[in-house]
Amino acid sequence: MLAVVAVALMDAQGRVLLQQRPQDKQHGGLWEFPGGKVEAGEAPAQAAVRELAEELDVAVQVESLDPVCFAESGQGARPVVIMLYACRAWEGDPRCLDAQALAWEQPAAIPALAMPPLDYPLARALIRYVAARA
Repeated sequence: MLAVVAVALMDAQGRVLLQQRPQDKQHGGLWEFPGGKVEAGEAPAQAAVRELAEELDVAVQVESLDPVCFAESGQGARPVVIMLYACRAWEGDPRCLDAQALAWEQPAAIPALAMPPLDYPLARALIRYVAARA
C-alpha cells in the first residue's frame, strides 16, 4: 500500500492552501492538499514536514500537525491511503515550487473544486473538523 500525507495549511482567516497539480503528472490540473509519499522508515508526520518544505518552502514543526482523517482506495494496481493533517502554524511564505498554482480557499468551497477522487472525502472531513472547532 502506498502511504501519502496531505496537509491543510490554515491561515488566520480560516482559509486553506491548495495546490494545482502540474499538467504532465497524474491528475494534472486538479487541485489538492500539499503533501506526498511517505518514505521508507519515515513517520507520516515527518513526511508531512519534509513535503511542505520541498513543495512550499515552509517550515512546520511536527507538534503543529493535527491529524484530521484518512482516505483509502483499494482500486488499481497499488492501493493508496492518504492521511490528512491540519496545520495553523508554520514559518515562511508558501511558494509554488512543485505545482502549477497555489490558491487559498474557504473550507466549504473546496469540495466544489476539480480534485483527485481521494481528496473529496478529505475535504468533507476537513469541513467537519473546522466546524467542530468553531
